[in-house]
Amino acid sequence: MRQTTGLREPELVERLGDVDALVVRSETKVTAKVLDAAPRLAVVGRAGVGVDNIDVPAATARGVYVVNAPLGNIVAAAEHAITLALAVMRRVVDADRSIRAGEWTRSKFIGNELRGKTLGLVGIGRVGTEVARRAAVFGMTIVAHDPFATEASARAAGARLVELDELLRTADVVSVHVPLTEKTRGLMGEASLAKMKKSAIVVNTSRGEVVDLPALADALAGGRLSGAGLDVFPQEPLPADSPVRGAPRTVLTPHIAGSTVEAQTNVAVDVVEQILDVLDGKPARFAVNAPRPPAEEAGGPAWIRCGERLGSLVAQLLDERPARLDITYAGSLLELDAEPLRAAVVKGLLETFSEQRVNLVNALAVARSRGLDISERREADAQRYNALLTVAVGKTEVGGTLVQGEPRVVFIDGFWVDVPVEGHLLLTKHQDKPGLVGRVGTLLGEHDVNISSMQVGRLHPRGEALMILTLDDDVPDAVRAKIRSFSDITAVRTARLGNID
Repeated sequence: MRQTTGLREPELVERLGDVDALVVRSETKVTAKVLDAAPRLAVVGRAGVGVDNIDVPAATARGVYVVNAPLGNIVAAAEHAITLALAVMRRVVDADRSIRAGEWTRSKFIGNELRGKTLGLVGIGRVGTEVARRAAVFGMTIVAHDPFATEASARAAGARLVELDELLRTADVVSVHVPLTEKTRGLMGEASLAKMKKSAIVVNTSRGEVVDLPALADALAGGRLSGAGLDVFPQEPLPADSPVRGAPRTVLTPHIAGSTVEAQTNVAVDVVEQILDVLDGKPARFAVNAPRPPAEEAGGPAWIRCGERLGSLVAQLLDERPARLDITYAGSLLELDAEPLRAAVVKGLLETFSEQRVNLVNALAVARSRGLDISERREADAQRYNALLTVAVGKTEVGGTLVQGEPRVVFIDGFWVDVPVEGHLLLTKHQDKPGLVGRVGTLLGEHDVNISSMQVGRLHPRGEALMILTLDDDVPDAVRAKIRSFSDITAVRTARLGNID
């Protein structure tokens, strides 16, 4: 592990040739050039929430996870938003400067209380929700605007959802908690600020580009707005000629909303745990460019592994590269988000054929680039099981479920089976006749291929059957050819599931 700070792009590029994971804060820019310089890179961890400094599309195209820590500093950020609101409304900074200058002019610093005021939250996600809960303790009325929030989620946070115009007209404190997008860039500009009360204040702890600083400074100087508390800025550090530096009734802090001892610890732990998961081949909890895995209590990691193994198995049973993939979710599997399962199946399928790195980050993008048609169905009946995930390509179909929390292959080409998802497999289709199983076992033994388990599925006695042997070793090509030559054996396939040393 190498720890460095303050590196610019050329210096950073020189150090990434053998790096598997990269952890950055807000000042380090992870560009496409940086990513190209790190061929082994599997994951970029942002020790914080925002990932504006990371080229996420470039990382996704390269199959590099981008993870952040959206929960680690939400309390710190929420408390700082309240702190800024209080500092502006009670004129704390001005009063401090005055007393340090030897003055004692109490009448100059008569402030306003939060109690009885209306808080307008532009964005009521994780941080906005925490701000709402704290504002309620001060006796504030809370309204919120968020196109992605539901009435129920807002109500649970103690807020009422309104249109943005109503929020701007009625709020005494407007606190901004939105990500930076093309729609939110400059959101708090001249037009929005003009709709606010003259007695209102603006607080921004989200992204600097959301607030138009020249427009804000002009509104403050002209008395059209009462004050502002800002922790983030379009350009950081804040330039000396920034108009907001000289604006009256402002409290400015240097992007420290998430900077508490407790938050730093939480963020570090969250990011490191995710990096270790990615390097261990597990999905990340808070990947910004990969589907979020189902919850642990719903068997999430096990279902992801099941999907990957089913995709891998069906790919290894094919004679040609797939053009169409059919996925069926059945039974209680309908309660889970299909997106991570879909990505897991596609990952398992494509990594069999592709020399390109394929993982949950870029699996669907790689599928689109290869023209793979993906079709999905949802069925209430999971037949023999509580839940069943089925993957089909052409006439080849496999299914899996969780047995006591562990993934198992339970269906292959019309036969119900019970097969582990780790190890070497030998599959034969044959006519169910006495002696055939023994001949295959004897041949494998003669070539020192150890059988760990065996089962035979059949549709009816002495009819077509499927034999599946789980082996400790790979089957040599010569042995496989010999098995194929046995009378009554119509097909032989081998497969390798999981990471086998």
